[in-house]
Amino acid sequence: MKDVRLKKTKRLLSGHLWVFSNEVASRLSRYEPGEIVRIIDRRGVFLGTGYINPHSLITLRVLSRKKVDINRRFLKERISDAINYRKLVLCDISSCRLVFGEADLLPGVIIDKYNDILVVQLLTAGAERLKEMILDVLQEMLEPSAIVMRNDTSFRSLEGLSEEKYIARGEIREYPVIKEGDVRIQVDILEGQKTGFFLDQRENRIAFSSLIKGGRGLDVFSYSGAWALHIAKRGGDVIAVDSSSRAVEMINRNAAMNNLSDRVKCLCADVFDFLDAERSSRNQYDFIVLDPPAFVKSRAALKRAISGYKAINANAVALLRKGGLLATSSCSHHLSQEAFLDIIQYAAKVNHRYLRIIELRSQGRDHPVLATMPETRYLKCAFIQVI
Repeated sequence: MKDVRLKKTKRLLSGHLWVFSNEVASRLSRYEPGEIVRIIDRRGVFLGTGYINPHSLITLRVLSRKKVDINRRFLKERISDAINYRKLVLCDISSCRLVFGEADLLPGVIIDKYNDILVVQLLTAGAERLKEMILDVLQEMLEPSAIVMRNDTSFRSLEGLSEEKYIARGEIREYPVIKEGDVRIQVDILEGQKTGFFLDQRENRIAFSSLIKGGRGLDVFSYSGAWALHIAKRGGDVIAVDSSSRAVEMINRNAAMNNLSDRVKCLCADVFDFLDAERSSRNQYDFIVLDPPAFVKSRAALKRAISGYKAINANAVALLRKGGLLATSSCSHHLSQEAFLDIIQYAAKVNHRYLRIIELRSQGRDHPVLATMPETRYLKCAFIQVI
């Protein structure tokens, strides 16, 4: 195990798990992408064990503050700790995020569980080099019927890794159907977004649906229709809008499976165009859900993304009746809570309406936040009433 000497240690000593290239004193050409290294300061004092990628802006990611071997035993302990945490905070871990990267002290490793199928994303060169050990540990601990690799994310290109998607272990006879509250949802683990489903909004979907007392509304950027299904279960009539025909097929399938086809109607359309047209038509609704994809994938895109968030939120507020309810979200850590609230204030201002914030929420408990890493808190969600 080679040493990597740092010239700046403030971030690391504060408990952050990332070291950037300008904080490294050692000559980076000495190291291979993903290599396990010892991290030391200028004086040679040991700071931690991690992995390095000399070609990445985030050059080092810390795995432990101790001198440890990164082997199967280490990975089993980390994954066991992550599972035990979920058992503590969730009533049911049949479907949940089992490992959330840095927040579970396993940088670059995402593991989602959908019944007896595991879906794994390895986002970094260091995580990729640990792949076989991770798969062996998961097979030993959980005995899944299948393990799917969903390494088809652009984040891997930042680490010099190719995008790929395949079944690593076992076989898949049919897509899993998970239970979320009192609705059932089929998860497209091979072709769906992310790992097939957005587990991070589970608690928010259930909480918002509890506010619905019938009425008519919209679920835009609906994806598989999870928000719409929960609302329909509470007696709401929902138009679910998504630009993907595959998503619309999923929504229809999930609505039928829950006997909600009479309450959930689907529309394949560009959401921005749809909201503009509805506003022009002066249509009014009792509730609207805005759960868009990550408009902000980098700081450079922040200004343009804020314009997009402002447009959809302003239109949504215009479309709501007095007393109407809005659930609005952003899933990018680049957009701060303050900026998110500014967008809500903008929507109120341009519509000359007052908005009452019922609740500000974040990601689910199975997506924990590491206190020393603000990057692990990414989801902002607000429940709002027009008054």
